[in-house]
Amino acid sequence: MDGEAFGHPGIEPKWTSSSKEGVGTALSDSSPIWFTLAYGILNEIYFPRVDNANTRDVQYLVTDGKTFLHEEKRDLEHHLEYADPRALAFRQTNSDAGGRYRITKETITDPLAPVVLVHTRFDALQSAAHQYQLFVLVAPHLGNQGMQNNGRAIELDGHNFLVAEREGTAVAVVASVPYLKRSCGFVGTSDGWTDLHHNLRMDWQFETATNGNIALMGQLDISEQSEWTLAIGFGASVEVAARAALSSLERGWEAARAEYTATWHDYCDHLLNLEEMSGDGGRTFLTSAMVLRAHEDRQHPGAMCASLSIPWGEIHGDQDIGGYHLVWPRDLCQSATGALAAGIERLPLRVLRYLASIQFADGGMPQNCWVDGRPYWTGIQLDEVAFPLILAWRLHDAGLLEDFDPYPMVRAGAAYLIKRGPASPQERWEEDAGISPSTLAAEIAALVCAAEIARARGDEQTNRLCLKTADYWAANIEQWTYTTRGTLGGCNEYYVRLDTLDPETLETDDDPNTGVLHINNIPAEESGFPVYDIIDGGFLELVRYGLRAATDEHILNSLKAYDATLKVLTPCGPSWRRYNHDGYGQKANGDAFDGEGVGRAWPLLTGERAHYEVAAGLDVKRYIKAMECFAGAGAMLPEQVWDTADIPDKLMYCGRPTGSAMPLVWA
Repeated sequence: MDGEAFGHPGIEPKWTSSSKEGVGTALSDSSPIWFTLAYGILNEIYFPRVDNANTRDVQYLVTDGKTFLHEEKRDLEHHLEYADPRALAFRQTNSDAGGRYRITKETITDPLAPVVLVHTRFDALQSAAHQYQLFVLVAPHLGNQGMQNNGRAIELDGHNFLVAEREGTAVAVVASVPYLKRSCGFVGTSDGWTDLHHNLRMDWQFETATNGNIALMGQLDISEQSEWTLAIGFGASVEVAARAALSSLERGWEAARAEYTATWHDYCDHLLNLEEMSGDGGRTFLTSAMVLRAHEDRQHPGAMCASLSIPWGEIHGDQDIGGYHLVWPRDLCQSATGALAAGIERLPLRVLRYLASIQFADGGMPQNCWVDGRPYWTGIQLDEVAFPLILAWRLHDAGLLEDFDPYPMVRAGAAYLIKRGPASPQERWEEDAGISPSTLAAEIAALVCAAEIARARGDEQTNRLCLKTADYWAANIEQWTYTTRGTLGGCNEYYVRLDTLDPETLETDDDPNTGVLHINNIPAEESGFPVYDIIDGGFLELVRYGLRAATDEHILNSLKAYDATLKVLTPCGPSWRRYNHDGYGQKANGDAFDGEGVGRAWPLLTGERAHYEVAAGLDVKRYIKAMECFAGAGAMLPEQVWDTADIPDKLMYCGRPTGSAMPLVWA
């Protein structure tokens, strides 16, 4: 081989699209590894935790050596389906538009090892297989970093590998068919993709590429076998990763696939059967229940990241190490509540135990954190303090606490809310300080839940204090958050998004008819609006937590303004934007959000509206069908969908995912 690759350190690394069509993992402690799929290929692989991404993507390149070079992601037609409807096992079929060949892949993880297995079949449709050359291209981003990766081509126990390592994490790639050639290179200068684009031949065979943004490429020998298994192993060292990959290959695809699907079948057997309530035979419900479970960490049971994705990853690099593969207590509690509703009884308790472990000494909670509890962002959101108390009560009321005592956490959290509330430094959209209906609803409900648990423990003093505070806050909801001089949708009265804090005193003026709200993610000179001119759907939480009736006139008035201002109709059905003038979303021309944009419709808000409709005794079938439609081929629910005219060249289609997180576990 040719030694060290030239062109160090390579171009600036970026991640890839957040619109995942599939995510997967084996339900096994022996296999702390997760994969994601999009645009016909394998994207980020997470190991050994759900917050640690290690690859940008893995794909095949195909050429005849004379007239064309195709990469799966950009040049082929993609089709995704479930290889098993009751498991996170996927079949991707990528076809040449010219009808010359087809690649079919099934992807799982080995339940016995930290290895992703991609079983592949190459069908030559117009010529013999030996007339095509096929390459596997791997972009390591070990430990959430695209730079400082080290690649090598090695031999171990008579097998050739492509490997990479960085700071105690290693990946090794091997196949059940031999490599004909291998190379390590720096992206944009000496990588295999660049090599093939010169003359449709693999001329470079570099043995190493050190300390940079690297890519690994190998030509696979498909002259005699049209079907093979690619094994991508991980470990604390190159040798450990390589031996894990080898052991999976030796065990065989069929055995690994059978055990992988069996773990998911057992899980699905314990879910409620909601098929009759669905419009798709229960497909999206079943997949959603599996997606919830798939986002739980192995090393820290109960820790579920918000999404195995990096929103608008194609424009983000090493400086954006968190993405959405972090834990948000709010999202985590919503996910645990969803799991409980689906019939998953043990997961919510693991979540509650985990929340108790990351609670701060003063009773607060991190805005978000790594799975080991280290804070990432440092904001304070009082609904994130409140939700764990509500979850504790749910499990207490259902008799599902087992031997766990949540009261120390509950008492500390309640004290924190009483001391700090009702105004929150940030509301649920993580942007502005003040009193919002959604945070207020969560706080009040949490204090009532804490009071109930305190009463059960014989702590009457805490019980009375929590109820007294909750009663006072509940009696002032309208005074603090309901405007009588609004202008939205022809309505004068409705709940505002937020009654802001005075920047000098950091206190509210208790008057939603005055004040200015400054909105993030839009040009600063355009960001100031009267408080009474901004609405969101947070007031629906007042109904969900029983603080106001579905028929309350304040709620009905707000619904009129909310629908007139934020409701959008898509081919899938109705959805809503977060709030008017929201800037967190795809730009008007379809480009990625880069700090400024236009907030788009959120499918989870369709679900929240359906919760209200249930409380009002109304039919929710159209909302169920809309969410099933938003979920698409992989039944993955996105954070946001495109909500205006199609822009095909930007892959923006009304009702389909934007570049934000997908799947969003909260949704």
